[in-house]
Amino acid sequence: MKRRRRRKRRKKEEEEKKKKKKKEEEEKKKEKKEEEEKKKKKKEEEEKKKKKKKEEEEEKKKKKKEEEEKKKKEKKKEEKQNEEEKNGVVLLEDEK
Repeated sequence: MKRRRRRKRRKKEEEEKKKKKKKEEEEKKKEKKEEEEKKKKKKEEEEKKKKKKKEEEEEKKKKKKEEEEKKKKEKKKEEKQNEEEKNGVVLLEDEK
C-alpha cells in the first residue's frame, strides 16, 4: 500500500513539475515576444523620426533655394532698372 501511495505521489509530483516547467517556458516565450514587439515598435519610431527629419531638411533646402531665386530675380530687376535709369539719363543728356 505504501508503495502505491508513494508511486502515486511521485507521479503527481512529476506531473506538477512538468506543468510548472511548461508554464515557465510559456512565460519566457511570452516575455521574449513582448520584448521583440517593443524593439520593433522602437525601431519603427526611430524610422519615423528619421523620415520626418529628412523631410524637414528637404523643406529647408527648398525654401532656401526659393529665397535665393527670389533674391536673384530682385537683383536682376534692380540692375535692369539701374541700367534703364542710366540710359534715361544718357538720353536726357543727348537731347540737350
